[in-house]
Amino acid sequence: MKNLYSCSATRPILLGVLALSVALGSAFAQNRAIGFKQGMPFSEGVVAGNTLYVAGQQGPDAHGKVTGTDITVQTTNTIAAIKKIVEQAGFQMTDIVSVTVYIADLNDVPKMNETYKKLMPDPKPARATVQVAGLIGGAKIEISAIAVKH
Repeated sequence: MKNLYSCSATRPILLGVLALSVALGSAFAQNRAIGFKQGMPFSEGVVAGNTLYVAGQQGPDAHGKVTGTDITVQTTNTIAAIKKIVEQAGFQMTDIVSVTVYIADLNDVPKMNETYKKLMPDPKPARATVQVAGLIGGAKIEISAIAVKH
């Protein structure tokens, strides 16, 4: 029986499998949670390689409660929450390439857009805006984001 390592036809396959497993192992080893809260079933963000995935954020006040019914205030606080996670992870707001906006009332989109335009840096990320039936805590808006280090 031939030694698999000495067979010239098998060697490239084995080297490829080894290289792939090393690459995958290092990618998974770099994953790290950002802003994990005890007792919660998710992290605020997860870094995987050069990409940060920010969980849906709402606009809580200093005590962690969503306050006020004004979409402008909630949008401002939501983007501030995203900024905190982005910076904690070692990224910048300009690294955000995509966001998904979940909004309870499409009539709030124009006011949300005014605030969003002021607070999100250029170039603006790709964006999807989706109306939802409701958000946790009675929030009017929730935003998730993906950032990639350049």
